[in-house]
Amino acid sequence: MAKLYINPAMKLGKINKELYGNFSEHLGRCIYEGLYVGEDSPIPNTNGMRNDVVNALKEMKLPVLRWPGGCFADEYHWEDGVGPKESRKKMINTHWGGVLEDNSFGTHEFMELCRQLGCETYVNANVGSGTVREMSEWVEYMTFDGVSPMADLRRANGSEEPFTVNYLGVGNENWGCGGNMTPEHYANEYRRYQTYVRNYPSEKNPDKKPIYKIACGANVDDFNWTEQVMKIAGRYMDGLSLHYYTITDDWTHKGSATEFDVPTYYRTLGRASYMETLINRHGAIMDKYDADKKVGLIVDEWGTWFDCEPGTNPGFLYQQNTMRDAMVAALTLNIFNKHCDRVKMANIAQLVNVLQAVILTEGEKMLLTPTYHVFKMYAPHQNAQLLDSRMELEWIENGNEKVRKVYESASVNEAGEITVTLANLSADEAESMEIVFAEGSAASVTGELLTGKITEYNTFEHPDAVKTTQLTGVTMNEKGFSLELPPCSVVSLCVKMK
Repeated sequence: MAKLYINPAMKLGKINKELYGNFSEHLGRCIYEGLYVGEDSPIPNTNGMRNDVVNALKEMKLPVLRWPGGCFADEYHWEDGVGPKESRKKMINTHWGGVLEDNSFGTHEFMELCRQLGCETYVNANVGSGTVREMSEWVEYMTFDGVSPMADLRRANGSEEPFTVNYLGVGNENWGCGGNMTPEHYANEYRRYQTYVRNYPSEKNPDKKPIYKIACGANVDDFNWTEQVMKIAGRYMDGLSLHYYTITDDWTHKGSATEFDVPTYYRTLGRASYMETLINRHGAIMDKYDADKKVGLIVDEWGTWFDCEPGTNPGFLYQQNTMRDAMVAALTLNIFNKHCDRVKMANIAQLVNVLQAVILTEGEKMLLTPTYHVFKMYAPHQNAQLLDSRMELEWIENGNEKVRKVYESASVNEAGEITVTLANLSADEAESMEIVFAEGSAASVTGELLTGKITEYNTFEHPDAVKTTQLTGVTMNEKGFSLELPPCSVVSLCVKMK
């Protein structure tokens, strides 16, 4: 029997709600068809945004959304996406499928989407092909409520009140699609660009928070990038990004999203667990220049990346979503929770119809993926306090890789309710689990369970093949309680203490 020890008296830091953020890029059917169908669509919508998708994301408690990219951000020129839609400039989306981008979804539409969702905004600015002036004027356009050319243009385009920009990324993947820069070159460019991210005063909102500025961080394990950018520009940033995608083999042969065997399943989970090593090693470099952890590590692109579904445009990155994806999400979110002292935001890629999406759509149909259910189950962690916890358990061996059998994290909210999330990674073995509290005892335990075969997924014909159920079989004792975790399962527990 595995044992999990939790100390309710030892709070280790706040789990920012933004750890449960998402990412939406002008890529495939993420924006168009997935989120935005236009005001004249027969699909029920509010100001062009799909009602079914918006309602599902609100139920998931989506806290923050990143836009417009991704690689698309560094070829996106914001002025092309404002004003009357019939006169907006059209372009070819050279990164993703070579399709026509008509810019009908632009700044105002993104802000309207976030308004409907009730989430924070994370805007990624163009450094690769843009200018300092272009970025500076975009910030002015969005956030200034005084008299100026850009503020006047926003008003002329229908928004009297300024928008709120909570987070702004100064470039994206500038080591690659964002300009193929060296870390030294980017760090100096970042220092220049961020100077012009103005925090305009507001008479109507005197308590307006400054824009949180995020520098482009490393690709996976490029630790030299982190070293150089922190050394040169660390004192000018609020956050530093990190991108890491879980692939099973290599970028040429990423493998099927739905057809895989047990060794491949474990190999995928082993690759996903590498996230903890990356956080520790990049974090150690950041500590050299930021011992007080004022700069957040922002994992604004993460998730699984498999071969796209047969018969779909390879540039659209559309993939199905199985219980394997759910397990990747569960173990990764537990890792983020336990590193909340450094990781301040994360954005899974991507929101709808792209990569490890939480929602898939097909015309008027919509389904929730196993990954969606994990995010909804973990939502009680948002803004709660991380609790000290440790586990005694076995490891799963798969060739040269070893994977922890169970990943966990625990937090407590302001009402004193403890949330415990557990992910049993074993493909075929249940795990008996005893939860022991260092002090106090549980008065009641309720929970949700998500489980299924490793290859199981939802389809538009059977949208509820994988769904959550109420957890049963909890046995209370003096110091805590015990339960059994089915194979390939995620559990979220709500514990009320005596």
